[in-house]
Amino acid sequence: VNGLVPISKYYKNKIGYVPYEKENESVAKGLEYAYNDWCIARLAEEIGDTATYERYKALSKSYINYYDPQTGFMRGKNLKGNWHVPFNPRYSDHRNDDYCEGTAWQWAWFVPHDIEGLIALMGGQENFIQRLDSLFVADSKIEGPLVSSDISGLIGQYAHGNEPSHHIVHLYNYVNQSWKTQQLIDTILHTQYFNNPNGLSGNEDCGQMSAWYVLNAMGFYQVCPGSPIYSVGRPIFDKVTINLPNGKVFEIIANNNSRTNKYIQSIRLDNILLESPFFMHSDIMKGGKIVMEMGNTPVKQ
Repeated sequence: VNGLVPISKYYKNKIGYVPYEKENESVAKGLEYAYNDWCIARLAEEIGDTATYERYKALSKSYINYYDPQTGFMRGKNLKGNWHVPFNPRYSDHRNDDYCEGTAWQWAWFVPHDIEGLIALMGGQENFIQRLDSLFVADSKIEGPLVSSDISGLIGQYAHGNEPSHHIVHLYNYVNQSWKTQQLIDTILHTQYFNNPNGLSGNEDCGQMSAWYVLNAMGFYQVCPGSPIYSVGRPIFDKVTINLPNGKVFEIIANNNSRTNKYIQSIRLDNILLESPFFMHSDIMKGGKIVMEMGNTPVKQ
C-alpha cells in the first residue's frame, strides 16, 4: 500500500482476509499467510517474545474468514465481506482466480497448523470425515477457461501432483481412521511414482514430490513443518536405518510386510505400544526403534 507492504499482507492484517478484487489467488495467499503467521508465533514463543507470539497466534486463525459453511469450501470474499460468485469448486483459471495452481477442492484443507480447528470449523469429526471421504471419490473433472496444468495426479479431486495437497492423506490419522491413510499412501506410492522419465505425477518443485515419497516410503510424514510431530503412514521397506549426526541410530521395522499387508496392526516405539499414529522428532534424535506389525485387514479401533 505504501510501496513497502504488499497489498495482500496489508489487508490480511487489517481486516483478516485478502479481498479477491484486490489481488488474484487471494484464498491461497490468505491460507498460506495464516500458516506463515503460525510459524512466526512458534518462533516468538521459543524466544520468549510473548507479545509477538500472541499477535501472530491470533493472525494464524485468519483461515476461518475464508470458510463458507454453506458450501464447505474456502472461498474468496470482497471488501464488503460478500462471497465471490458464481462459485464452482471445480473451477480453475490459472493465475486469474482465487486459488494458486488448484481449486477450492484442493485448498479446502490447507490449515496444517491447526487441524483440530479445521475439524471444528467443518462441523466436527463425523462431518470432517464425510468431507474428506468426498474429496477422494469426487469426479476428477476440472472446469474453466485455463485449467492449471499443476492440478495433476488426481484421485477424485485430491491432486497429488502439487504441494498444497501433500498433507491431506494423513488427515485421517487425526480422526481415528488411520487405515484410510495407510490405504491411500499405499495407492499413491505404487501408482504415482515410476522409475522412468515420466515417473512423477507433478512438478518436482525443489524436490518436494520426491521428499514426499522418501518420507512416506519409510513410514511417516511431517504434516506441519514447524511442529516436530510425525504422522505414521504405510512403510514399504521392511527395515530402514537412520544414522544420526550424534552417532546414534533410529530404526524403522515393518514386520510381516508385503504388497498386500498394507495395514498397520500395532506400533511400538522402544517397545512401548503407541495409542495413536504419531511420534516426535525427538524420538528419532535420541535413537531407538519403532516397530510396526503389518497385516492385510484394516484395524478400525
